[in-house]
Amino acid sequence: MNARTLLAADPTLADFGKDPLWISIIKAVVIFIVLMLGVLFGVWFERKLISRMQNRYGPNRAGKFGLLQSVADGLKMGLKEDLMPRTVDKVIYFIAPVVLAVPAFLAFSVIPMGPKVSMFGVQTPLQLTDLPVAVLLVLAMASIGVYGVVLAGWGSRSPYSVLGGLRASAQVVSYEIAMGLSFVGVFLFAGTLSTSEIVAAQASGGTLTLGGLQLPMPSWYMILLIPSFLIYIVTMLGETNRVPFDLPEGEGELVGGFQTEYSNSLKFAVIMLAEYVNVFVVSAVSITLFMGGWRAPWPISMWDGANAGWWPLLWFFLKMVLVFSFFVWCRASLPRVRYDQLMALGWKILIPINLAWILLVATVRALQLPEVNRALVLILAALVMVACLGIWWRFDSVLQKRKEAKAAQVEAEFEQLQAEPAAGGFPVPPLDLPHYHGVVRKEVPSGSN
Repeated sequence: MNARTLLAADPTLADFGKDPLWISIIKAVVIFIVLMLGVLFGVWFERKLISRMQNRYGPNRAGKFGLLQSVADGLKMGLKEDLMPRTVDKVIYFIAPVVLAVPAFLAFSVIPMGPKVSMFGVQTPLQLTDLPVAVLLVLAMASIGVYGVVLAGWGSRSPYSVLGGLRASAQVVSYEIAMGLSFVGVFLFAGTLSTSEIVAAQASGGTLTLGGLQLPMPSWYMILLIPSFLIYIVTMLGETNRVPFDLPEGEGELVGGFQTEYSNSLKFAVIMLAEYVNVFVVSAVSITLFMGGWRAPWPISMWDGANAGWWPLLWFFLKMVLVFSFFVWCRASLPRVRYDQLMALGWKILIPINLAWILLVATVRALQLPEVNRALVLILAALVMVACLGIWWRFDSVLQKRKEAKAAQVEAEFEQLQAEPAAGGFPVPPLDLPHYHGVVRKEVPSGSN
């Protein structure tokens, strides 16, 4: 089977909406079961990998290699007594974990996992559904999921939980903007927001000439649009509240964050389930938009049947394992950042870099169009660059003046404290008290005058 035949067999938007209802139900149930099992084995895999990185064994008692440890933990949380504080808002308290979990499962419905295959005699894509704006659906589901965090904090009626929920809302707003901007370069090159068509746009790879040999190279957007890919890698950690950006549940200062008042029961298990499913969703999105989707990597792609039939499910699964391992590596290696550092990274670094990169990508794509006046495009690009440099110089000079004023203020306070130690602070005790010189105050006997 040649490459043209494979490309002709790729799913398109026209192939969706034609499946019988029972096929759609089967695919939905299979996705749900796979995600549930993925959470169980994902927890085991994360604990095992972290333990190996820390020179430990990890789970090794329940079942072979400890494989049943996650099952045991799930059964324990499902059967434990569900304690509920008396002051919580019961409706919001119960509905918050559901609001967290349901959007995560819905977002996976537009993830392509393979080409068209024969399922019980019906030709159907290995994807539940697709939309002309499928990527926007993923962003919308991620935005709805943060309501679950906010509601969990608000419904708990606890100051620690409320602070965790507010942190989550601010964090998701800032990092979801950067995440959405990182997709723009992909949209400009693929010319579509459909997930299946974005995967198809990464099918035709380029060639690299070395010593007269034409070597096929992958056309993945993680290579072509590497700044967008790197920004997405950072934002997906912030979007899922994972280390080093797990500030909404920072137990160091918030006890347990938004889930403080949720006992270790079924509702807590649903919150943990939603977190892992969200990790799988952002991993699948990174594979779909930047890593060629379900297509086999080079050199496996040189095999004619690598991207046909059920084989693409294997490549998709292996890519998911690699991306999930990156999450685990970050958790085991990186410390948690401060909250001001988290917000400054999102607003002051990722978003400006993203905007500048989008302007560059848009300029390159415009120059590739045959009917565009290239001189006009270059002039506009130069004007935009000069404007960006002017804005950067203005902000940089203002920040420099603020730093100098702050340094001068600190120096003035230091000189004042040297002259008068009690100025602007707590009273400083004298340095010549008797006990400094070994003089002990004698105790007066009780009852004496």
